[in-house]
Order: sequence, then C-alpha cells, then structure tokens
Amino acid sequence: MPMNATSPAENTVAPAIVWFRNDLRVDDNRALLHAAESGCPVIPLFVLEDAHDTLPLGGAQRWWLHQSLLSLSAKLDTLGAALVLRRGDPEEVLDEIIRSSGADRVFWNRRYLPGLIERDTAIKSSLRDRAMTVESFHGQLLHEPTQLRTGSGGPYRVYTPFWRAFCERPPPRPPSDAPRALVPFHGSLVSDQLADWTLLPAGPDWSTGLSEEWEPGEEGAKTRLERFLAEGLGSYGSMRDRPGVPGTSRLSPHIAFGEISPFRIWQEVENVRNEVSHPDLTVFRKELLWREFSYHLLVNFPSLGNDNFNSDFDAFPWLGAGDRLARWQRGETGYPIVDAGMRELWQTGWMHNRVRMIVGSFLVKHLLIDWRLGEAWFRDTLVDADPASNAASWQWIAGSGADAAPYFRIFSPILQGRKFDPDGAYVRRFVPELAAIPDKFLHTPWTAPEPVLAEAGIELGRSYPLPIVEHGAARKRALAAYKTMKEIAAAQ
Repeated sequence: MPMNATSPAENTVAPAIVWFRNDLRVDDNRALLHAAESGCPVIPLFVLEDAHDTLPLGGAQRWWLHQSLLSLSAKLDTLGAALVLRRGDPEEVLDEIIRSSGADRVFWNRRYLPGLIERDTAIKSSLRDRAMTVESFHGQLLHEPTQLRTGSGGPYRVYTPFWRAFCERPPPRPPSDAPRALVPFHGSLVSDQLADWTLLPAGPDWSTGLSEEWEPGEEGAKTRLERFLAEGLGSYGSMRDRPGVPGTSRLSPHIAFGEISPFRIWQEVENVRNEVSHPDLTVFRKELLWREFSYHLLVNFPSLGNDNFNSDFDAFPWLGAGDRLARWQRGETGYPIVDAGMRELWQTGWMHNRVRMIVGSFLVKHLLIDWRLGEAWFRDTLVDADPASNAASWQWIAGSGADAAPYFRIFSPILQGRKFDPDGAYVRRFVPELAAIPDKFLHTPWTAPEPVLAEAGIELGRSYPLPIVEHGAARKRALAAYKTMKEIAAAQ
C-alpha cells in the first residue's frame, strides 16, 4: 500500500500524537510507550520552537539537535512510524496535525522550564476542553521538582540535605524498554525537511571538532554509558577531576537532549554495583543529582537564570567586559589551564567539569566580569548547555547562588593547573604552542628563563600571551569588591 493511502479499516482507530521535545529517544520514553500500548496509529512529532517562552538554542546545540533528530527519525522508522517535523508555535502545529490526521489523543513527557510549564499546562487544558485525551509523563528527572520538600514544606536551597532527602525516598522506578513496534499512520501529513531548518553552521563550518568528538543520538548515548561503566566508573572518585584523562562519563549532552533517561543511567549503574567501589558509585550519583538539584532550584525560583539568588550581589561592582571578555572567550588569558579549557570548549563544544569551575572563577573573580556573561557564552557554545545546570553552576561559582562556594574562595589558576593537570596532558593538547615547555614552567610560562622559552619556540606576548592580570593583584581586587558589596548591602 502506498505510504499516503488510507484504508477504511485503518481509519476506524484515531491516531495518537507523541510530541517529542527534549526526550529524543525510544528507550524509556513513557509517552511513546503509552501510545504504543494503546494500539493506535502513532504520529511522532517534533516541533522546532524557536525562542518560544525560552532561550533559543546556541550554535553548538543546534548542530547537535540536527544530528539527534536524524538518529531519532531512523529509530522510529525501524519501529514503523515516520517522524513529522514542523517549525512554529507548538499549539498551532498541534491543532493543524489534529485536524489533518483526526488524532484524538496527545502524549508528551514533561519539561521543567518555568515558561514552558505554564505553556504546556495551557495547551493541555485547551485540548481537553475539546474532548481530547492528553497525558504528560514524568521521565526527564528522577524526582518531580515541586514534590520534594523540606520539613517546613519549602524547597531545598542546600544540596546536601536535598541529596539526603532524595536517598530517603523509594529508589527511582526501573526504566521501560522501547516498544517493539508502532502502528503506522498511513494518512498524508506534511513534514518539514530537516535541512531547511539550517541548524548546521553555514560557511565557515566550525563543527568539525564536534563531529570528531561526539556521536549524537540514542546509540551514541548507549555506547558512551557502556564505555563509562566498563572503564570509568570504577575510578570515578579519584579521576573525575583530571581533565587530561578520560575520567568522566561525558554523558551530559546526551542527557540534555534526552537521548538517554536518568532512570536508565541509574539502573545501569545499579547493575554494576558489585563490580565497583561504593564511594565511586556514590560520587557519580551525587553528580547526577546536581542536575536534579539545579532543576529543583529553577522550578521553585524561576528567575535563577537572570537574577542573583542572593540579592546582596545586586550591589556587586562588576567591571565592564571590554576586550577582557573576548580574550577569555578565545582562550588568550595567559593562564594555560584557563586557556586550555576555553579552547576545548570552542573546539569540541564541551569542557571538563573541574575546568569549568576554574574558568568560571577566573571570569568572575580575576576579571570581575558579571557571571551572566559567562553563562550566556556557555549557553551558546556548550553541546550540553542545560538551562538549569548552567544557571545554577554559574551562580555557584560566582558566590551568588544557592549553597554557593564563598566568593572569597578564589581559585589560583596556577595551583589548579598543577594539581589537576600535573603532567600537562590537557594543556598540551589544547594549547599546543606550549607543548615543548618543561613541566616545571608549563602552568607559569612567564616565569621560564629566556633560553627555555627560546628552545620551546615560545615568544611571550606573541606566540603565547602574557597574563591578562596578575593573580595576587586580582585576588586583592576581588576581595575588595566583595567587601564593597557587603557594605552596600548592609546599608540598604
């Protein structure tokens, strides 16, 4: 039968629309599974919602989305259903698909951005008023952010009590397998062409490093998790802070796009419990729960991405960005560990978590540049840019957030480099102009004697920059700024 042909028998059962959002997978997708179990023809739908009640995707995530949708489309094809792509207002798109297909039910997995919560609630109410069956499912977080509460009934503001409260609850549900097949919808529906969305960079193509580093999609997520469980989890506690070695899971972009569910990760970690040490397993799970805590904060404090959680920081005397922000973005600060991190970000769309703390601290404390400018740059360049984790982590670094690191704790990029990249493997990879310098001077090349620099082919100020600011002076300036802020806040 031709794809667009329709038989009377097939029209006796109205189809179900499964609205994909940041859940680009078929495994442990409760909305998809519910539609499959209903026995209805299934219409998988993805709507590109450019700047609708949320921040637009950055360039790196637009590249990832293109690849991930290709993967999802192929997966759905093997199950018997074709992915429909549309661009525009989701409510208008759903209305048109319902009219064209005769669908009488819509399923989706919940998202937790404040603007989208209200929007989805309104869409659900509108569709139900038209006698549509509409159901949303819990699947993107291990907990519902509005339900986990302190003894006084409020939201958690400190991570450790949040972790303890989570652990006192019943364990997360087991993940569900992907449906074996979907009943296809044989009616005629117009779908956009993915290429027409121009998600990929157009001249020059800066995505080569991303393509070499990542395999977006559900299979890439599965492979990444299997590799981590076999090679990384057993040493996670001791190696996760070493950017020069593969000591982390690198699952974050797959989680951000919902290519793998947190329930699947939790269960697969549980399956190898007897093969790894309890501390390594716990440390990894605590990292996974930081994302949960970040969403807990964002849902309960919706302005987290824009406003200081600690309002005292509204009086902080930030300096103007000027050329210093651009030098930080380009990885030209003169501090090798900082520059390596910023160049890793630009080349691969990702940055090691320890280095994220180092470069973030450098921006807000050494350069006195508002954390929101750093958050915006990460949002545009990270493949794993997550609205909740990005905002919560930047506020943590800046000292303005919930359970934040004290502002007066100022990382020395020199000591951080020596401690976490002692053999220089990370710096030498991403700052190759320093590759030949001896370890002794790698993190402080400005202290190397001229003959050593000459032999390494380094001309400070030309082939590699001098420090943009002296660490000791920057530390004193940051502490003075913090004191000024406290005085202003106290006087108000």
